[in-house]
Amino acid sequence: MRFLLDAEQRAFAGSLRAMLTAADTPAVARDWGRGDHAGGRALWSRIAEAGVFGLAVPQEYGGMGPRPVELAVAFVELGRHAVPGPLVETIVAAVLLGEPAPAERFLPGLAAGTDIATVAAPTGYALDADAATLHLLPASKGLYLSAAAPGPVRRSLDPARRLTPLAPGGELLTATPPRAPALTWARLATAAQALGAGLALLDRTVTHVARRTQFGVPVGSFQAVKHRLADMRTALEFARPLLFGAALSMRPADVAAAKLRACEAAYATARTALHLHGAIGYTAEYDLSLWLTKARALRTAWGTPQECRDLFLAEALRPG
Repeated sequence: MRFLLDAEQRAFAGSLRAMLTAADTPAVARDWGRGDHAGGRALWSRIAEAGVFGLAVPQEYGGMGPRPVELAVAFVELGRHAVPGPLVETIVAAVLLGEPAPAERFLPGLAAGTDIATVAAPTGYALDADAATLHLLPASKGLYLSAAAPGPVRRSLDPARRLTPLAPGGELLTATPPRAPALTWARLATAAQALGAGLALLDRTVTHVARRTQFGVPVGSFQAVKHRLADMRTALEFARPLLFGAALSMRPADVAAAKLRACEAAYATARTALHLHGAIGYTAEYDLSLWLTKARALRTAWGTPQECRDLFLAEALRPG
């Protein structure tokens, strides 16, 4: 089966790529990691104007969704350009707030980009709570809007991912347990973001080995290096149809498989990219580090490889 984007989807990806390339996202990501959110908020507004957050928001609340395929297209580009912020968490919030009362109150702001949401993950920590305007705390009794100020920042491997705990309690928004589809959307967006990060790592590595010379010739001309690059490309290209196939079905097992494959491909690509860059790849000042650390962090975000593997196998081995 072939999963090819149509002309409108390709144009959407192209417009996002052009906008993000012009935005100097590495500088924005570095500022965000230092706690300076001005550039990130400006970029957030432009991403919202492009319709990205509206892809998870129903039309009656100012969005264009739900459109998971287009969301995957967008998050590949966000990952390719290392855009910081609680991007996945805002999508999760849009799904969690789907009941009429909170939807009317919050979803228009999420779609328009005037609100930035974060959600406490199963680990108990929320991403970028110091930058978010909405702090959501899923609990067994329902979904809470945390009124407490975020706690101290906990550093992640990725400097642009700032983790903080949310205090329990707050305003009860819904009295029903958190909606299961929210985790599926989270994993889909994370998988797409990881695929984009892997593609960026591959592109930058190809450029690097074409410029770096040894024995008077480009390193990229060596057969061993070509094989490593081919392995990187193959892993990422095998993840792509799984991602878009999962976006079409939105079955939890399919999405878990896509996240597993995309995140593992991005992580393997990061390791190879670091190897082929040599010592310069270890320096935090070199932009490659933005994608190296992101690929590692996304690997366990919203579901570890083992959790995703277990979910897929449980579905695949189910009788009937």
